[in-house]
Amino acid sequence: VQLQASGGGLVQSGASLTLSCTTSGFNLDYSAVGWFRQAPGKEREAVSCMSLSDGSTDYSDSVKGRFTVARANGENTVYLRMHSLKPEDTGVYYCAKSKHLDLGGSPSRCSAHEYVLWGQGTQVTVSS
Repeated sequence: VQLQASGGGLVQSGASLTLSCTTSGFNLDYSAVGWFRQAPGKEREAVSCMSLSDGSTDYSDSVKGRFTVARANGENTVYLRMHSLKPEDTGVYYCAKSKHLDLGGSPSRCSAHEYVLWGQGTQVTVSS
């Protein structure tokens, strides 16, 4: 069972970037996957979560309207499309698998402590 985040890089403010979370070893169709980030000296925070069974999503207020989480049909990959990036979006981005099968309509299920399997992160740096 594995998740691997990739696609990070150094971009300028206002740019776009797409991160990929490649999964293996479990049925993504019946899972919830989250994207989280951690900036230096700060706690890990939720960015976006997705229930793959029903397509429901949740976003933090700081990224709502700018980021989109999605899965291409038939792929074992969950994408985080990020637009209008800001310097405060800088951090290491992680994808993780929830201990729950779905988000259950509850924002509390998009919290780091609900996620039990974590991939290695990918660095995103947004310069001003």
